Amino acid sequence: MNVRRSTAFTWGALTGAAVVAGLVPAAPALAHGAPTSPISRSAACAGGGSKTGTAACKAALKANGGAFGSFDNIRVPDVNGNDKKFVPDGELCGGGLDAFKGLNIARDDFPATSVTSGKTLSVKYRATIAHQGSFRVYLTRQGYSPTKKLAWGDLGSKPLTDAANPPLTDGAFQFSVKLPERTGRQILFIVWQTSNTPDTYYSCSDLAFPAAPATRKAVPAVTKAAATKKAAPSASTAPSRTAEAAPVAAGAPSSEAAAAAAPDLTPVSENTKVTLGHQILLGALVLAAGALAVAGFGRLRRKRFENR
Repeated sequence: MNVRRSTAFTWGALTGAAVVAGLVPAAPALAHGAPTSPISRSAACAGGGSKTGTAACKAALKANGGAFGSFDNIRVPDVNGNDKKFVPDGELCGGGLDAFKGLNIARDDFPATSVTSGKTLSVKYRATIAHQGSFRVYLTRQGYSPTKKLAWGDLGSKPLTDAANPPLTDGAFQFSVKLPERTGRQILFIVWQTSNTPDTYYSCSDLAFPAAPATRKAVPAVTKAAATKKAAPSASTAPSRTAEAAPVAAGAPSSEAAAAAAPDLTPVSENTKVTLGHQILLGALVLAAGALAVAGFGRLRRKRFENR
């Protein structure tokens, strides 16, 4: 009797536990981390993201073909530093995982952080589960276009920084990186390789640098001679200091009246003066020759008259 009661009690307890287990949803697997500043695409658009209502995040969700995984769970096991082997070109932002493939789409309007070249950028990598490890930070090259999916060749061969075991403050790993010269839209790509688990995490944070300045059109150079000619007033327009300084005698006609009464004469140039002098001299010579000829002719006539 006691055995039967004990057996019945045991089966009842197990049945009740099964019923309760069926009613209580399974606890989700704990994830581990993602950058929230500068905000990553996963922290903005994926499960639990803070910017899911933006146009880019809606487009990413549509391209994903279903709900995203948790924003802090873009992790790939057993990579061991062979990132290119596990994450193909064009799939970097989603870590090569189907649950995050929508984050790989090429758009220039993902939620971004405004930054400036040469400044130090503070990074906050939220850790829902803290792990030891290092953070390798890459930045797209100058000339990168957000209209194409991110590839390994768009990143520099060396990371901007490799922060090993940075401090965990207020639930986030915090470290900094100095930004090189860039313009326009760029992507900060972070690889978190843990050392106490086999997992590696990937993330893309969109950055907005100031746009490149517009190219100015070349202005033709002005020669020194042209500038001097332009600056110097012409003789016809330059005021006469003598005329301005000379007093007008009482009763003398005004300059306007004198100008009206004066004959309209064309000024004689230096060349004209020289030519006129030559003409006068030539005329005098011609007259002298004529006079000599007339005198000689007169003497000849007188001599003929005397010989008769």
